[in-house]
Amino acid sequence: MLVEVVGKNGLEITPAINSFATDKMSKLEKFFNYRDELRVRVLCKVYNDHHKVEVTIPSKHFTLRTEVSDKDIYSAIDLSVDKLERQIKKFKSKVNKILKDREGIADFFAKEQDKERKAPQTEIVRIKSYDLTPMNVTEAIDQMEMVDHDFFIFLDEASLKVNVLYIREDGNYALIETN
Repeated sequence: MLVEVVGKNGLEITPAINSFATDKMSKLEKFFNYRDELRVRVLCKVYNDHHKVEVTIPSKHFTLRTEVSDKDIYSAIDLSVDKLERQIKKFKSKVNKILKDREGIADFFAKEQDKERKAPQTEIVRIKSYDLTPMNVTEAIDQMEMVDHDFFIFLDEASLKVNVLYIREDGNYALIETN
């Protein structure tokens, strides 16, 4: 597992913060089989009254992402690991069940971990590129929840057209189908 810790908004990443974040993120290795392929990006930001930690774990098949704010940077890192563990546990069985026929997905999560353990701008400021994988709406909802976004763009496996899934203000899902 390769952990990259980056500071933003004037936050300098000290060796202590880097070591703490790397140690905490390494706890997530137990959930995955392909540990050497995992790349974890920990983005630490400082604001006047709090710190924000954004963790992104991209893979070939899906992306895990979380954002946590706290007054203390170390607490924010701790809370982000806890949140990621909950996400992984929640979606692990779903992903294995729904996507078991899709090559590589079912084997990505470690099998020995099945037992429950205790423990407004007007300019474009960032451009992301994303490879579209054919999937159905149920899989798209799961992916959207895993990245903790309010929208998700995917390639519909039946029509092979690009669709946009989003959460409405009333909490329901809506789908935009392209022609």
